[in-house]
Amino acid sequence: MKKPSILVVEDDTDIQQLVSYNLIKAGFNVTCADTGEEALQKLGREAFDAMVLDLMLPGKDGHEVCRVVRSQENIKGLPIVMLTAKSEEDDIVSGLECGADDYVTKPFSPRVLIARLEASIRRKPEAGGALEEEVGFISRHGMEIHSGRHEVRVNGEEVHLTASEFTILELMAGRPGWVFSRQQIIDQVRGYDYSITPRAVDVQIFGLRKKLGSAGACIETVRGIGYRIRE
Repeated sequence: MKKPSILVVEDDTDIQQLVSYNLIKAGFNVTCADTGEEALQKLGREAFDAMVLDLMLPGKDGHEVCRVVRSQENIKGLPIVMLTAKSEEDDIVSGLECGADDYVTKPFSPRVLIARLEASIRRKPEAGGALEEEVGFISRHGMEIHSGRHEVRVNGEEVHLTASEFTILELMAGRPGWVFSRQQIIDQVRGYDYSITPRAVDVQIFGLRKKLGSAGACIETVRGIGYRIRE
C-alpha cells in the first residue's frame, strides 16, 4: 500500500525536523518547504495527500498559501492542517476561514498532529472510486449532495467545500428541520476529544452560506441552540 505523501511547510528548522521525524516514523513520505513560495512550487510539481502548513511564514504566510491552494482546481481539495504558535481564538478562526481543514497549536504533541492529519486524509474524497449509483445522494433546496463523490452542486453548478464544510452540510441535510447544537456539529466533524470553540462552528456555517449562494438561506440559525436546514 502506498504511503501517504505529506508536504510540511515550516520555517523553524527544529520544528520542521520534529514534525518530519515523527511523520516518517508513523509511515508517511515527507517533503519539506521553508517558505510559502517554495511550498506552492512543490505543489505545482508533485502530488501530495495532505499539507501541514505553518501560519507564520516569511513572504507568503500560511493564510495566503491556503487561499492559493483553495483557488486552484487541481489542488483545491488538498487536506490542510494549520500549525500556529498562537492559541488565541481569532488566529484559530482565521485559519479555518481561509480554508484549513484542521489546526494544531504550538507547542503540540506529535501524536495529536498525526491523528489530526490522518483524520483529514480519511475525509478526503477518493478519486475515481465512487460508483455511479446514487448511493448517499441528497437533494434539498436546489442542492445536490453526493456523499460517495464528495460533491455538492447548486442549481447544477459544482460548489467546492472543505472537508469540514461538506460534513456539516451532509449532517444537516440528512435531517431537514432537525436542530443540531454547535457541540453536536463539533462532535460529528472533529471527534469527541477535539478542542474547538463554538465560534469556529459559526465561521464554518458562515462559509457554507456564502459558498452556497441563494441556497445558503436554507441554513437557519436557531437562537440559543444551533443550526438546521429547513424542511
